[in-house]
Amino acid sequence: MMVTTKDIAEHLKLSVSTVGRALADDARISEQTKVRVRQAASELGYVGNRAARMMRGASSNVVGLVIPDVRNSFYSTIAHELSAIMAAEEYQLMLAETFDDRLIERRHLRELSASHAAGLIIAPTPNPHVDSANLLRGMPHVQLLRRHASLGAQWFGLDDQRALQDATAHLLELGHKRIAYIGASKELPTGQERLEGYQQALHAQGIPLTSDFIELGPPASPEHAKEALRRLLNRPTPPTALVLGSVQHTVGVLDAALDMDLEVPEELSVVGFGDQSGFSWWGRGLTTISLPIGDVATSCGLWFIRRLTSPPAGNDPYESVSAGWLVPRGSTAAPRAEKHKRSA
Repeated sequence: MMVTTKDIAEHLKLSVSTVGRALADDARISEQTKVRVRQAASELGYVGNRAARMMRGASSNVVGLVIPDVRNSFYSTIAHELSAIMAAEEYQLMLAETFDDRLIERRHLRELSASHAAGLIIAPTPNPHVDSANLLRGMPHVQLLRRHASLGAQWFGLDDQRALQDATAHLLELGHKRIAYIGASKELPTGQERLEGYQQALHAQGIPLTSDFIELGPPASPEHAKEALRRLLNRPTPPTALVLGSVQHTVGVLDAALDMDLEVPEELSVVGFGDQSGFSWWGRGLTTISLPIGDVATSCGLWFIRRLTSPPAGNDPYESVSAGWLVPRGSTAAPRAEKHKRSA
């Protein structure tokens, strides 16, 4: 049976109204009575009826986190950091996965809105439903990593374009000219920006752009990356280097390279995306772009808490962009022809 304020009142021989006011920290109730009521509530296992308070118009202490796929290390890191921040401020983080399906995203937003969630942090799907945009207009929210113009102008993210530009430039400096790219679809703003970074680095060095060396697909699919790698290596003139634009694509390529007994970097130099713990000891160590995901999540969480506790007068745009950095390891080297030239 659920314990109610009436049970606490009978236990302490107080009125139900006195118990209710004590639990609400009403100034009309003495501190001694408040302590007695709280102790009894704890002993009896009382849980406040949040649903009743919400029916009276109060918001809950729930903050929604809507992300595409928690298996992605970026999003699991974000969930961990935000959970700790919200708990410290007595908010409860509620996780929802969309799998990049706009209808699932809309359903989650409807449920969070109906439950009077205090606010919402979202990495949106590529093309959010118009209903999702309408729902978010009535709820404090901020976009994280990904962004879509229809969902507002508050965003915390990464300099994706610069990250891929640096990764590609590293391979160019080693002497590679046939550099392939496996990344997310251009439907995602992050996918478009990463592709542009790769293309800009090639353009700056006068390297012709070719669609034969570009493979785009679902960012959460290691299988896409495995198949893309096989297609690239079966080209009449295969690439000598590869740069990746998502964590799961990096995982897929590393698995495929092992399955194919591909010699890295002798046959193919590889630059990954993100820096999971296993990347440092894969083969001779994976050269990769490390990204401050934990710091971005922390900054976003602290900013959002301030927004919830001290709501702004307006809804002014806000952006926070963090940069990644290249971590050189053993998966990249000069192409074979360049090595032979230098040796000679």
